[in-house]
Amino acid sequence: MKKLFLSFGIMFIAVLGMNTVNAQIEKGAKIEFSKETHDYGNIKYGGEPYCNFEFKNTGDEPLIISNAKGSCGCTVPSWPKEPIAPGAKGEIGVHYATDRVGAFTKTVTVTSNADGQPTKVLTIKGTVLPDPAPATPVVPKS
Repeated sequence: MKKLFLSFGIMFIAVLGMNTVNAQIEKGAKIEFSKETHDYGNIKYGGEPYCNFEFKNTGDEPLIISNAKGSCGCTVPSWPKEPIAPGAKGEIGVHYATDRVGAFTKTVTVTSNADGQPTKVLTIKGTVLPDPAPATPVVPKS
């Protein structure tokens, strides 16, 4: 009987210890995006170049985004500079240079204090259509 109580006691302490470790692991800021890819589809040359990636801090500490970097100079992100409270939402804005004709796939790397995921890669893609040729003026023959 003593061995049985001792076994239950040891199991209880082990489970209690594991719960404490799990509780410590779960703390921190967490970032959860509503989407991680934005497809512009076909865009007119010089067309609307903006898109947004909405996110939420699903953690229990403030989320701080320290940087967001486009994969090239044609992809320019903007991000909130102030901490995002637990449960609060924010967005990463992306401006793409739509004066480059053709298909594209670009990324934005977001760096934050999110626990277990300090960097997150977002993707934009689409096709910029050619600029319509200007109408050639008709020159009367003399």
